[in-house]
Amino acid sequence: MRRFVIGILPNIGMCLKPVQCIEPKSGRKTLGSLVQSVEPHILIMETSDLPRHQLIKSLNAKHTEGIAEAAIILWEHLAIQIISIVGEDGFNALYVRSIFLNRSTFPWLPTNSLPPQTNHPFVDLKMSFEGRPPAQASEANSLLLITLTDVLATLIGEQLINRILILAWGAEISNATREEFKNE
Repeated sequence: MRRFVIGILPNIGMCLKPVQCIEPKSGRKTLGSLVQSVEPHILIMETSDLPRHQLIKSLNAKHTEGIAEAAIILWEHLAIQIISIVGEDGFNALYVRSIFLNRSTFPWLPTNSLPPQTNHPFVDLKMSFEGRPPAQASEANSLLLITLTDVLATLIGEQLINRILILAWGAEISNATREEFKNE
């Protein structure tokens, strides 16, 4: 586990809720639990790799070729499940936020980040991935999906987001991972 300062806040105590932060040196976004207050205003966090993050990374790592097409399939399946809960506008807000939060890391992501109302809503994202090396496109897609699910998990909880992922990507998830999600 790595520890780093996540911010300066006035007199915060312990917090068991997961929080998202950015590592100062690498700029990498992570999710972890606030574990202690070193001084009244400096908070330290330990990072953790949630099963959800591991799942997203493993699904993206499966495809060394055709990453753009595979990535869009993951997005389409996830969008169906999220839209059934928060509606199309809710999904679009999450999607736009995910793109926005990751454009500093991947400036080649679509600038018009709102999926158009067509039969191919992720065409701009797919074109962005097709113009990149597979490893870079896979990394960007993992970060986008992790960001979107992190934001959604803070709103609806870890158990419900895990259930959504099982419904969205059930055919891709091994039985061991599925059991781990149920026990989370």
